[in-house]
Amino acid sequence: QVQLVESGGGLVQSGGSLRLSCAASGSIFSINAMGWYRQAPGKQRELVARITTGGSTNYADSVKGRFTISRDNAKGTVYLQMNSLKPEDTGVYYCNADRYIMGMLINYWGQGTQVTVSS
Repeated sequence: QVQLVESGGGLVQSGGSLRLSCAASGSIFSINAMGWYRQAPGKQRELVARITTGGSTNYADSVKGRFTISRDNAKGTVYLQMNSLKPEDTGVYYCNADRYIMGMLINYWGQGTQVTVSS
């Protein structure tokens, strides 16, 4: 099992910055990729950024150049540095981790942290 706990959300003005953290516990050395998803009111959850164990990253087009994902494999933590925030970045941000169990990819989710960007 893997448990995820996010922190770092809050209220920020447009153009500001926030740093989200996610700490994994449990079977952290079996984790494959980690990432951040967000869900705005009335919208589906969407991928924001993802990073593999080897450090390969991918980002949503809407955050490229503004957000940076990083990871500490030894600690089982993942971070999301968010700069130049916009009101459309508002939403609940969820940490995600996945790992393979008997060939099946299993996903784990944190409880979410609210990010609100005021205009």
